[in-house]
Amino acid sequence: MKKLLNIFGTVLLCFVFAFGLAACSNRPATAPEGGWQNPSDDSDRPTYEDANVLVVYFSVPDNQSNSYVEMDGERLGNTQYMAYVIQENTGANIWRILPTTPYPTDHAALLQVAQEERRNNARPEIDGAIENFDSYDVVFVGYPNWNADLPNILYTFFDTYDFSGKTIVPFNTHGGSGFSGTRQTIARLEPNATMLEGLSISKNSIERAEREIIDWIDEIGLLKQN
Repeated sequence: MKKLLNIFGTVLLCFVFAFGLAACSNRPATAPEGGWQNPSDDSDRPTYEDANVLVVYFSVPDNQSNSYVEMDGERLGNTQYMAYVIQENTGANIWRILPTTPYPTDHAALLQVAQEERRNNARPEIDGAIENFDSYDVVFVGYPNWNADLPNILYTFFDTYDFSGKTIVPFNTHGGSGFSGTRQTIARLEPNATMLEGLSISKNSIERAEREIIDWIDEIGLLKQN
């Protein structure tokens, strides 16, 4: 009898341990202190009627067919397309993050460069600068998910500009990893900014995502009124 109880206790302990691991693996990523600001009803919806809005994005359309969107004969990177939809429906100014040394458009070569930058903790130089950055109240910041992180040039960007007192609205495109931990990273890099939860769209659905993007802009109170 004692032996049977010991066996039962061992099995029960293993079950509890396995269940605990499963529960831990399904926990959501930790949000910044205070949580993401993403109102779910009209009573809490922020108003940005007088806000000066900017859309900033980084995008590299490589030669893989699902890394770009064809629009009016022009090849747009996935994140670039998303930025254009946001700009058109907010009336914001728009600025593209361009490296001084262009990235390759061959997918394998681009992947190699991105991995090398990550290993070296590189800070690629940005070509040009945003005029009157201090005048903007709300800044959309868009980027692809590279190796479950921000592209290294985004670290350069956040090192360059002070977002204190501004509202950051992140958006990204991905191949299955969503935002990963990039929102937490932005919150750490810009601790004196407010950040909305943002929107992440798979590269497999970006061509059909215009309505989703517009509805999201409306939800956060930044849809341009005609």
